[in-house]
Amino acid sequence: MIARACAVPRDALLSAYVDRVGTYTDCFEVMLPGQANLDDLIAAFYTTWLFRLERAILTFGLRRRISDSEVMALANGTAKGFAAWQVESRTEAQILLRDLSGRTRSYLAVAPKEGGVTRLLFGSAVVPREGAELGAVVRAILPLHRLYSKALLRLAERKMRWG
Repeated sequence: MIARACAVPRDALLSAYVDRVGTYTDCFEVMLPGQANLDDLIAAFYTTWLFRLERAILTFGLRRRISDSEVMALANGTAKGFAAWQVESRTEAQILLRDLSGRTRSYLAVAPKEGGVTRLLFGSAVVPREGAELGAVVRAILPLHRLYSKALLRLAERKMRWG
């Protein structure tokens, strides 16, 4: 399946950031044949080969190893954070994570659709400092960020579908 850009749903936990002045938001979707829950998406997303590369980089920055057991604890709701993120808000079908700096948000959600399909969502928000705009470097890497986001979501969907 192809991951594509979509509007941040109005009922999304991420929607609180959509209309904030200077804040960048995005959202991507992919349809998964079959039923899935948020726990499944979190586990698949953060254990894809591509995100494992990000985890390896984070290991150096955080000076500690990031394990699959941490991912599973986040997935099943027993952890309030994972690696460089803390849970800002969570429902049965959505999770919003805030990074340690408080400047970025990561959003994952599942939504059942007709015909036994599940809509998988991944979105982000980048919040500028108070009274500031997003920096030139951040704006410059946004196209790469969008490609990376779509690739992560597509890989998570494949992992959920094929194991």
